[in-house]
Amino acid sequence: MTVACEVYDPRVDPEPPGWPEFRRHLYQPWDYDLLRVDAWMARNPPLLVLAREGGAVVAAMTAMVCGLVDVRRFARAPGSRRVGGLRLAQVFQPWLGEAGFTFADGVEPGERRGLLRALERAVRRRLGVGLTAVVYRNVPLELVPLVSGRGRLVREVAVPAAVLTNTWRTDEEWLASLSRNRRKNVRRIDRLVAADDSLVVDTGPARSDVDGAELAAMLREHRAGHGRQPFDPRGPVAAAYLGALVRRPDVHTLTYRERDGELIAFCTMLDHPQVPFLQFWASRARVDGGRPHLYFDCHARAVRHVIARGLGGLAAGRGMFEQKASLGFAAQRMCVVAAPAPVVGR
Repeated sequence: MTVACEVYDPRVDPEPPGWPEFRRHLYQPWDYDLLRVDAWMARNPPLLVLAREGGAVVAAMTAMVCGLVDVRRFARAPGSRRVGGLRLAQVFQPWLGEAGFTFADGVEPGERRGLLRALERAVRRRLGVGLTAVVYRNVPLELVPLVSGRGRLVREVAVPAAVLTNTWRTDEEWLASLSRNRRKNVRRIDRLVAADDSLVVDTGPARSDVDGAELAAMLREHRAGHGRQPFDPRGPVAAAYLGALVRRPDVHTLTYRERDGELIAFCTMLDHPQVPFLQFWASRARVDGGRPHLYFDCHARAVRHVIARGLGGLAAGRGMFEQKASLGFAAQRMCVVAAPAPVVGR
């Protein structure tokens, strides 16, 4: 069957036909409304690229269009089909830290490589001769054969993602699987948080009481304290994006505040029928009154959420891997794959 590809600019293009049904099994950042908010706020706005067979969406890709020598702070206005200057198309989901391509459930493994090449050709047609490469970031090791090949560069990412597989029926079984020191530490933190009268902990979906600007300011400060990742094309997470995210009924937001209402830390967890995703975490620095033990409290709450509901596991992104591993998370190895312009689509 013939494959037809389409490229959408979420800033100006309407939601593609069939997209809500296709993305139903995906995490929330694939939602078109969130893609639109992110695209308007982003320094390097994403394009959504779709492949269809018989009118049905069978594959999708999000590609951030990033300048190499253009030092403009913001992207050019939407609607320009030929973007000036040299450009990279970086394929990944920026606010998941995951690969930026996905397929319909019925797509056979043998078809997937060809669909990705078709999507690459659509990106090349959209960006024109200024496209220098398509770069796939954070590709799980088992998916690398789909995007690697002759003339393509493959490098493993130094920091893996953290994924927990739920094999427990109760949180006591989970605690028993941890090292003695970590088990004692988790129980100590449980008591510490419960006994802290100065701390107000709230969690739940559709948090209309949380201000996106407040979260964005804390997240920006938190990330500045940890240093910028090399070659990271993302700008700061926008207040508008966080405000839209935490008001969704399928996103749980955990907040820690002082009694006077001042925010100490927060976390967002993306709901999912099998593997929820711990997405954003930020906290005050210790010198500013932050409490380091809240990081472990947040993750312990998420693990208990998964166990109580009998879900398959929990994804927790990259960073702080040793701490996550001590709570039962395993490493998911990932690679960066670069396809220079001469081999894009081939």
